[in-house]
Amino acid sequence: MRLDVLLRIGAKLVLPFILLFALYVHFHGEYGPGGGFQAGVIIAAAVILYAIVFGMAAAERAVPVRWLERMIPAGVLIYLSAGVPALFTGRRFLDYSALGADAAVGHARGILWIETGVLITVASTMIAIFYAFAGRGRS
Repeated sequence: MRLDVLLRIGAKLVLPFILLFALYVHFHGEYGPGGGFQAGVIIAAAVILYAIVFGMAAAERAVPVRWLERMIPAGVLIYLSAGVPALFTGRRFLDYSALGADAAVGHARGILWIETGVLITVASTMIAIFYAFAGRGRS
């Protein structure tokens, strides 16, 4: 792939737009189709495209494995952090009204926290799975 200049230039041009689209899907997920899972898959696909075009070593420098190992549980903790405040106020787990002064603000914050946690967990997990499979056979 090192000699395929058009592919490398095309990937460099399209990758920022892929990541921007992932952010759009993430933040638009509350109002329409999309959300954290879909945005996480799009981000992982961008990293996988980067790895295919520029090589695994370049991808692992851009998104190191040790970073992924920290981001997977961090996403789960962000998800849980949307539900725990409700438990401290005597409400049900993931009752978003505990997250804001009124129910509408709490709902918006809760959805954003949940979707962000899902995005981080899904993207990190998919990239880690790709690294595990792509790294097989390498010594």
